[in-house]
Amino acid sequence: MAYRQILAIVLFLCVFQFLDCTVSSAVEENGTVFVYGRAAVGTIDEDFICATLDWWPPEKCDYGSCSWDHASILNLDLTIVVPISKNTAFAPLKIRIGGTLQDIVIYETPDSKQPCLPFTKNSSILFGYTQGCLPMRRWDELNAFFRKTGTKVIFGLNALSGRSIKSNGEAIGAWNYTNAESFIRFTAENNYTIDGWELGNELCGSGVGARVGANQYAIDTINLRNIVNRVYKNVSPMPLVIGPGGFFEVDWFTEYLNKAENSLNATTRHIYDLGPGVDEHLIEKILNPSYLDQEAKSFRSLKNIIKNSSTKAVAWVGESGGAYNSGRNLVSNAFVYSFWYLDQLGMASLYDTKTYCRQSLIGGNYGLLNTTNFTPNPDYYR
Repeated sequence: MAYRQILAIVLFLCVFQFLDCTVSSAVEENGTVFVYGRAAVGTIDEDFICATLDWWPPEKCDYGSCSWDHASILNLDLTIVVPISKNTAFAPLKIRIGGTLQDIVIYETPDSKQPCLPFTKNSSILFGYTQGCLPMRRWDELNAFFRKTGTKVIFGLNALSGRSIKSNGEAIGAWNYTNAESFIRFTAENNYTIDGWELGNELCGSGVGARVGANQYAIDTINLRNIVNRVYKNVSPMPLVIGPGGFFEVDWFTEYLNKAENSLNATTRHIYDLGPGVDEHLIEKILNPSYLDQEAKSFRSLKNIIKNSSTKAVAWVGESGGAYNSGRNLVSNAFVYSFWYLDQLGMASLYDTKTYCRQSLIGGNYGLLNTTNFTPNPDYYR
């Protein structure tokens, strides 16, 4: 085997953490690499790679930079994205629709009695925006796009509906699923294919802006399972029920998975292990293997919780953008980010994570596609 082919294989195995590799010299030498392929260290789904679409309006800005433009579920130009999505190397594309604002979205179903108004920026309220709405005409357009591109869709539902939020962020009360059930039923009756319904965004554990206790979240997840069972009783395969879509905390996830039991098909967590996009040491973190390895603890812990609980759910990464608050221009959209991204994909695979959703397909500085001209950023090719 040629030296370059051997080097390519070794680099691949190093990046994906199957070999412990060090570089001692740049001298070209002949050699043989043996790979023991009879025992798998981890398994992934065929559609392992996933990307997200978010709700952020153009007014979303971080550290003085406004990087979302028209990349929202509500305003993205789908006619431009169609050819890119159809020709992507990881087709069929799996898309997770969700993000912070999903928990203040209502759905304009025929029986909805609330006005369908857009998000309006208001820094004095939860998440910094007023309640938004998904018009059903836009939902029709999105599903036409999904059908054309063969996209598998995971949709994140509003899990704060019906709850009151205390000043400390604690959410009080049960999930009011009336509007969500109406939306799910509308989707099914129009023969729109949804691969999974996910409950909530970053409301588990300490939460981001708001939080729901594990016991209540499990009850709400069981209610979602019952809705899916009712609506799709004559449909096969039935959509997955997914949750909680937030940051990992051992005690919270342990209680949730034990109490949600068999209502859950996949348990999702979010990863922003590089910290804020404004961090001046961002590149140093990306290029530091010891720093990147710290996330293995959470992967390992979740794998053990699943193994030791009564759940049949599998582990997913439902959202991961490296650096939060939209990432960082000229870093998150540059080649250097691939060192973090490839390391994450390898680590996730090693711990039996079945799906890994990159934040985002488009939007923010960490999008796989450039927000303004839709050209692929380097991580798109990974």
